[in-house]
Amino acid sequence: MLLYSTCIKSLQQVTTPCLIEYYLSYSMSAIVTITFSPCIDKSTSIHALIPEKKLSCALPKLEPGGGGINVARAIKKLGGVATAIFSSGGYTGKFFNHLLAMENIPAIIIETNNETRENIIILDESTNNQYRFGMPGTPLSENEWQQFLIAVEAIPAVEFLIASGSLPPGVPLNIYAQLAKIAKKMNAKFIVDTSGEALEEAVAEGVYLLKPNLGELAALAGKPSLMKHEAKDIARTIIAKGKCEAMVISMGAEGAMLVTDNIAEIITPPVVERNSTVGAGDSMVAGIIFYLSQGKSLQKAVQYGVACGTAATMNTGTELCRKEDADKIVTLLKLTDQ
Repeated sequence: MLLYSTCIKSLQQVTTPCLIEYYLSYSMSAIVTITFSPCIDKSTSIHALIPEKKLSCALPKLEPGGGGINVARAIKKLGGVATAIFSSGGYTGKFFNHLLAMENIPAIIIETNNETRENIIILDESTNNQYRFGMPGTPLSENEWQQFLIAVEAIPAVEFLIASGSLPPGVPLNIYAQLAKIAKKMNAKFIVDTSGEALEEAVAEGVYLLKPNLGELAALAGKPSLMKHEAKDIARTIIAKGKCEAMVISMGAEGAMLVTDNIAEIITPPVVERNSTVGAGDSMVAGIIFYLSQGKSLQKAVQYGVACGTAATMNTGTELCRKEDADKIVTLLKLTDQ
């Protein structure tokens, strides 16, 4: 079984040297994901959404979720291995750990006092509309969120460090900036997929790769909105300041734009039947990192990431990309230089 875990009780009980000794006894993944706000995703469907009525739901599907968790799970589906660092608490936390163990995802578990949250995704079959109910993030204490930093620093060798998802109450907005500093010391490539002030703090420190959508990129530029044709110049400005080496701007069904100091390319996927957008962004990140870890070029990696993100939309509920779908889609992409 691939799963292993360490549950950190308190900063006083665990020291960095003992964590290092623990990790050296395992064959560690060079890919590590971080999720401060994991959740159990419950997806189901109803015949029609009618107010004030008792509605019968289909048998629900329960999956471990949250940005970095989904990235690690998608990498596993593609044939790679990623270690997931995440917080977990209460009875829901124990069940979350069980769900992840069933998928054989290597895990470093930060035990918390508060319950792990749950999200609900409901498909209205009469309209084919999907409703996504996200519960509040589980608050983390200072001791708890600091243990993420200790865990990352204790890993002997990390090639790719991915921080994805929102921050729960109690976690400082500069946490991704703190992780960026650690990644630099470890000579690891730090990839950030978040939004708001946490994204701004990370950019101020500097990262390897950013994956904003047009709205998030506009916020970074201090603009209320952004047109697609403006994205390249704004991304290049951020790159020129040394804030990131590359940017992948997500454009939904239209694909994504890869921008570096010498590359600007839009990758457009073929039209597919879209059943759910849950996990599409995480699948994109997984595809990019998986290809990079295989020694592929950044351009090829982003193309495969777009294929993975598109493949995820073909599935219902919270299901992530399927490798066979991504491998077909990547051969049908349209590439346009900007």
